[in-house]
Amino acid sequence: MTHAPRSESVAPQVWTGRASNRMQWVLAVVGAACLALGVELAVDQPATTDLVPLVMSVVGCLAAGLLILFGTVAFTHVKVQVDQECVEVRCGHIGLPRRRIPLADVSGARLAPLISPRSWGGWGYRWRPEKGTAVIVRRGPGIVIDLGGDRRFTVTVDDPEGAVQAIAAWLRLRPRPVASS
Repeated sequence: MTHAPRSESVAPQVWTGRASNRMQWVLAVVGAACLALGVELAVDQPATTDLVPLVMSVVGCLAAGLLILFGTVAFTHVKVQVDQECVEVRCGHIGLPRRRIPLADVSGARLAPLISPRSWGGWGYRWRPEKGTAVIVRRGPGIVIDLGGDRRFTVTVDDPEGAVQAIAAWLRLRPRPVASS
């Protein structure tokens, strides 16, 4: 099977967008407070304190603090990039978690005018059997990328219309299979 080039000669630009949630920083402060409490318990213990409950308290505070801190900082913002090869989604300041969706796997994209963390079970990287996979950093508009079959990937992003247009433009430029004779 060969591929025929598309008639459009002008390639769309690379589209980038992002979304952020400043409320995640409040949760990060809670995580930091748990860490500080764990350190305070470990350093400032009375000499008469029983060791087992103290160790359990310190470890519990440190573990909870680290989970809350890193779990929230990873989802303070999301960056989405659409180019001729893929849709790439990067979370947080270090870009993890990251999802790279090749355009060859994309069958379409549409605007989602209101994505609610409540309907996905909260903020973060989510999966729901009836909805697919999502990166939710805030309530508001986003895009739903159709991956064929019943598979979908949803992400909250500012200017979702621009993302949908960019994906559609790159999909139009994708070579179509030509039936061989």
